[in-house]
Amino acid sequence: MTDTLQKFMFENTAVRGELVDVSETWKHVQARRDYPAAVKTILGEMLSAAALLSANLKFNGAIVMQIHGDGPLRLLVVECDSDLNMRATAKLAETAVIADDATLPQLVNLNGGGRFVITLDPKDKLPGQQAYQGIVPLDGESVATVIENYMMRSEQLDTRLWLAADANVSRGLLLQKLPHEGGIKAVSGDEMEPWDRSVMLASTLRTEELLSTDIETVMRRLFWEEDIRIFDPKHPNFLCSCTREKVGSMLKMLGQAEVDSALEEMGKLAIDCDFCGQHYEFDPVDCAQLFVTEAPVETLIPASPIKH
Repeated sequence: MTDTLQKFMFENTAVRGELVDVSETWKHVQARRDYPAAVKTILGEMLSAAALLSANLKFNGAIVMQIHGDGPLRLLVVECDSDLNMRATAKLAETAVIADDATLPQLVNLNGGGRFVITLDPKDKLPGQQAYQGIVPLDGESVATVIENYMMRSEQLDTRLWLAADANVSRGLLLQKLPHEGGIKAVSGDEMEPWDRSVMLASTLRTEELLSTDIETVMRRLFWEEDIRIFDPKHPNFLCSCTREKVGSMLKMLGQAEVDSALEEMGKLAIDCDFCGQHYEFDPVDCAQLFVTEAPVETLIPASPIKH
């Protein structure tokens, strides 16, 4: 099986859409962690959402979506680059007990402190160029509504999302209303606006149907009466960008005093990547070398705590 992202456009309108199935990538993510059912739903939905949003990136880089929580679920991170290479992880509170039917607000916005963060990080930055980061309060009862509200507030784009995920499947549908341009067909007084019509049709899609139906069939069922242009499909996949050099840069950010203290206690530092489980070890010689080599600091988001 191959994951697929399918772009399409409603002809002669300012409405575009995407359908995505990242179920194989989702299985790779889960192979490294045993998440509670409610966390699987939310993280799986974020995975599809990140693929849908990154499909329209206009630069060579990555989009990183994060939800920071103040409940039993402390952090969700999904990263997708312009080639649709993806990775994802979640961090739970140490004493977290999570019911299968727990909602997003219950998990990450228990005391109103939840935040949604989107980072657009160009791979080849120009001198002085920084990653763009938007941070907003967690506004919505689901991953879809949180992102819809963010896109309207930050990008002024009407965006609708339908997302579904369980232990085996992660799929999603995105519709977006584009700024009007020349060549768009006028709508008479007795016709429904193309945006309203497309949203009405898509809103008949139920979570159970999206979980059980391939995206080609979903498109045919929803939009069989519409004049649609379909583009060449793309294929997301799981790929972690962690490297020994990035882990070393993370250790440099901790500072030599903290690294030396950890070495004194444990003899060597063992670090596992939260995204892929790759194991890295740094002995005293390795750590000493970090602080005599002048290298640019890169951030690995997130990394597991130092452990023996």
